[in-house]
Amino acid sequence: MGIRIAVIILGVVVVFFGGWALTYPSPDPKSFKYVPWKADLYRLNLDEATGTMVGDRHRDKLVVGKTKAQLRGKFGCLDRFSCLSRPHDTSERAIRTPSWKDRDVLFIGQSPWMVVFDGDRATNLVLVKGCGEQNSATAETGT
Repeated sequence: MGIRIAVIILGVVVVFFGGWALTYPSPDPKSFKYVPWKADLYRLNLDEATGTMVGDRHRDKLVVGKTKAQLRGKFGCLDRFSCLSRPHDTSERAIRTPSWKDRDVLFIGQSPWMVVFDGDRATNLVLVKGCGEQNSATAETGT
């Protein structure tokens, strides 16, 4: 009787997680990989994580209110410039935008996500459009 219950429970768990993985494939913000990554239960490729953040309605909760040390623990690298760590027009323009011109800003890795800080705490998460396209074009052309 105990083995039968264990097999039934195992079957339900397998069906649940299998259904979850099939219903929300990556890069969906509800995907089987992204949800545990948000809870620090799974290590997800940073490019996949930051790409999935675009569709995540609650992405600000991952960043806003966190310290630079906490963000480095979650995302790894925080750079002054995005797009292969080289200053490009897009990242330079974003940094000089009046809203955060004199504020401390860092990009999450090589992604187009810019984090605005007030002191050591993140106060805003901004998607800098155009940076990702430059990154792809630079990587493809080798310039």
